[in-house]
Amino acid sequence: MKILLERLSNAHGVSGYEGNIRQIIEDEIRPYVDEIKTDKMGNLIATKYGGSPTLMLAAHMDEIGLMVKYVDEKGFIYFTKTGGWFDQTLLNKRMLLHTAKGPVYGVIGGKPPHAMKEEERKKPVPSEGMFIDVGAVSREDAEKIGVNVGTPITPDMEFKSLGNDRVTGKALDDRGGCAVIIEALRSMKEVKATVHAVFTVQEEVGLKGARTSAFMLNPDVALVSEVTVAGDHPGIEKKDFSLEIGKGPAITVSDAEGEGIIVTETVLNWLKGAAEAGNIPYQLKVGAGGTTDASAIHLSREGIPTGVISTPSRYIHTPVTVLSMSDLEMSARLITKAVEIADRFFKIF
Repeated sequence: MKILLERLSNAHGVSGYEGNIRQIIEDEIRPYVDEIKTDKMGNLIATKYGGSPTLMLAAHMDEIGLMVKYVDEKGFIYFTKTGGWFDQTLLNKRMLLHTAKGPVYGVIGGKPPHAMKEEERKKPVPSEGMFIDVGAVSREDAEKIGVNVGTPITPDMEFKSLGNDRVTGKALDDRGGCAVIIEALRSMKEVKATVHAVFTVQEEVGLKGARTSAFMLNPDVALVSEVTVAGDHPGIEKKDFSLEIGKGPAITVSDAEGEGIIVTETVLNWLKGAAEAGNIPYQLKVGAGGTTDASAIHLSREGIPTGVISTPSRYIHTPVTVLSMSDLEMSARLITKAVEIADRFFKIF
């Protein structure tokens, strides 16, 4: 599973440009499903046919990134943000520009501290004050190597192992969730339900792929695989974010203070029951900020009962997210067990 996660993390697929990661996932899951298709939005939908109920498993393929909005006369590149960045995490990072002529490397620059006035040094640099240097000497030079308005950009960061079972990499939100669903598909046995595994697009810019795929599939119940904020490092109080790395997956009770999703008791009982049946440790999440594809899925059509299983992770929405492989593996086990017992909880649909 670690080899799989490394492959997924190192792949590039900013929102709206998920083709590369979609092909990798399709290659991984083909032996474990009956049918694979890509819908009009670009969602990858893999189906294992069975009986009732019909389940939708979802994880988003896209990652946060940037997009070229302007190239000046000296060849310096200005950009917009795609998805939720904290500007301070961008400055002085090496980036990869995905041009029609192939990958182009660049670095995000800004005014060095030596050239800053005293008051400037005390303030964070906004993304509007940053630019990307690809070594071009003019706008024409940048265009010659393939850089144009609209070129998508992602961080140039490789997956690495840390101490114990911890790993770090870019795009673990939500390549970690994708790895969990892939591993669950590999592990499923004696499944009575019909399972649609959906790897969604454009989650980071409005939960778009989840909204359209849920409408099309209209499942009886859905389960989202995600990562979520761990509160076990300096700078965060446990009363605000209580989840910890190494203590198992998180089952969401609600997120975004209820404006995202409030999970129904039936779904909570299903997921808790699956954890107990599989002897899998778990944590409960009540979140104040942020939401997932579940918020779009559960409001589709007349409403779809939806749950969320998340792997606690540090420093999400940066190129250096950290998570525990054992947590990730337990998330996969929990989803597998939940699918295996779903028919006991959702006969009413």
